[in-house]
Amino acid sequence: MSKRKTAARIALLIVGGAILAAAVYIMARRIGLNPELDFGAGAYYYADIPEFEKQLDWDTYQAQLPFWVYVVLFLAWGALMYWLWKVIDRRK
Repeated sequence: MSKRKTAARIALLIVGGAILAAAVYIMARRIGLNPELDFGAGAYYYADIPEFEKQLDWDTYQAQLPFWVYVVLFLAWGALMYWLWKVIDRRK
């Protein structure tokens, strides 16, 4: 195995270990949970919080473009990803 591959594996193990340690730390410390709304594991999902729509300032999130532009961008992104998938699949 080349030195480059070995270095990449070591870096991957370090980063993966750091991410795993951070996830365990966040769960153990219960970081991000709202103490008044403790629903267990479901508290991380917005759908479980009663009257969640009142928690956000909805006026902040205003679309700058017409709705059809977002639909076209979504479909174009999907077409691009499909094309890329086909290109990658052909190489195998």
